[in-house]
Amino acid sequence: MSHLTADTPARDADPSTVVNKRTPHSAFMLLGMTAGLGVILVLLLMVFIMPSLKSGAHDLSVGLAGTSGVVDDFEQALVTAAPDAYTPQRYDSEQDLRDAILDREIVGGFVVEESGVHALVASAGSATISGTLAGTANAVGQVTASPVTVEDVVPLPASDPTGVGIGGLAFPLVFGGIVPVVAFRKILPRSNGWYLAGLFTFAAVGGTIVAAVLTYAFGSVDTGFWAVAGSIAMGIAALAFPLAGLQKLFGAKGFTIGAMAMMFLGNPLAGISTTSAWLPSGLGTFGQILPPGAAGTLVRSAAYFQGTGGLVAACTLAAWIVVGLALYVIGMRRTRVDAPVAASAVPAA
Repeated sequence: MSHLTADTPARDADPSTVVNKRTPHSAFMLLGMTAGLGVILVLLLMVFIMPSLKSGAHDLSVGLAGTSGVVDDFEQALVTAAPDAYTPQRYDSEQDLRDAILDREIVGGFVVEESGVHALVASAGSATISGTLAGTANAVGQVTASPVTVEDVVPLPASDPTGVGIGGLAFPLVFGGIVPVVAFRKILPRSNGWYLAGLFTFAAVGGTIVAAVLTYAFGSVDTGFWAVAGSIAMGIAALAFPLAGLQKLFGAKGFTIGAMAMMFLGNPLAGISTTSAWLPSGLGTFGQILPPGAAGTLVRSAAYFQGTGGLVAACTLAAWIVVGLALYVIGMRRTRVDAPVAASAVPAA
């Protein structure tokens, strides 16, 4: 006499009791997929184009120094010439103003005297912003009939006067963070230790290679080679390890979502070519939280400002690396717990 249990498959079930799931008509599926992909296209356009359309001078921190009465008149003329573009800060002397630029507290400034206006810019901080400051100084000078001179306090290297080299780092950083996660998992599918070692090694080697190209091929970096290499390596690692952790914990879906976020949010909002100060305030701040934006800030600080202004970016990248490793460890533990359960569910031969 046989006994049925809850786990015994109902092989002789009445076919009439089986509910047939009806799939939607192909026309509805076609329309639904087309509508969904159309929405995605609109979102991509918004993410990639809106930051450029809305970018510009807004609340840029600039310094003012010089004769009190003349500075007052210049500040009023500055507000009139470029409303909402600048947030002026007063400094007691020209040297204090220069130090603030070198410390990256402000993006530039104006020394205003009876004899004229002396604009201090830092093209290494952002060629776009320094050009805007120079243009504003000339515009105000024309209105006030004051002679204007412009001095680049922290210039870009002569071989890369527009900063194209570092400005183009966003895509290589994202590529360098995404591809190794897939490649090393493919060749090391069962060794967690060697897999993580591969990601560490590639981050270090990749950072050195990119720094070497920027230094010796493009001439975009002329000092601080190893600091730049380390900054790029941290950027690659801060992308790779969170993606590896998401893949280990949630599988292919976790990796896909993470990679898409880095590609379609981290890349356009990084502000590497112009710095985040040029982006819309909310988007620029959000972009600095993601690895590409933080990496761009750290690389620029290491290349041109002896690391000044890069502490927050370095801590942000380190936090991403730690979070990625934590996710990976959690994924490893979950795999070990699930393995015996899956083995016990296999029926004995």
